[in-house]
Amino acid sequence: MRVEIWSDIACPWCYVGKARFDKALAAFPHREQVEVVHRSFELDPGRAKDDIQPVITMLTKKYGMSEAQAEAGEDNLGAQAAAEGLPYRTRGRDHGSTFDMHRLLHHAREQGREAELLDLLYRANFAEERSVFGDDERLVGLATAAGLDEDAVRAVLADPEAYADGVRADEREAARLGASGVPFFVLDRKYGVSGAQPAEVFAQALTQAWGERPALQLIDDGAEACGPDGCAVPQR
Repeated sequence: MRVEIWSDIACPWCYVGKARFDKALAAFPHREQVEVVHRSFELDPGRAKDDIQPVITMLTKKYGMSEAQAEAGEDNLGAQAAAEGLPYRTRGRDHGSTFDMHRLLHHAREQGREAELLDLLYRANFAEERSVFGDDERLVGLATAAGLDEDAVRAVLADPEAYADGVRADEREAARLGASGVPFFVLDRKYGVSGAQPAEVFAQALTQAWGERPALQLIDDGAEACGPDGCAVPQR
């Protein structure tokens, strides 16, 4: 079974939602047969790389809330993250373009290191003091810590078109599936789960999707085949 997760590094509910999904998956009896694929979704597509501002400032401008309301929202998110065992800085974080991070995640997927890089990016953005925005050296350090080759990472960052098509394709697919926000989870292209649902909801979705997988229809016309006891030898 395949689970695709559309998310953005700048999305706090994606950070929390991933932890809740991971908890449900860890307890799922068939977890070893579940393939998890992370898909790109930018909350601010087209945002300039150097357009960086404090999260509180971004929230007040984008949503028209007061600074006190924005801070209260961050405090609530911090509590939600803490309940999942996640560190979360409620003050002093920045917000900016995540396009380069998504491009690096596509590169990491090819190298089998996507999950490692995603976890490091989330933790760096939400829990660590140094910003992940507009700082290529920061991204190089995180990517190499995830096990990626430094020269290859620098080459991706130096070429703005590297993996750009993959990021845009993910975003078009999200729109086609009806995802207007993230996190967005798709199970076997049959069920969609929107938002940072409780782990129990993810557990139920995994169980339901697994139970409704189509049974294999076997076509056996007696053709020769090999098995544990050897191969059939054609008789003349």
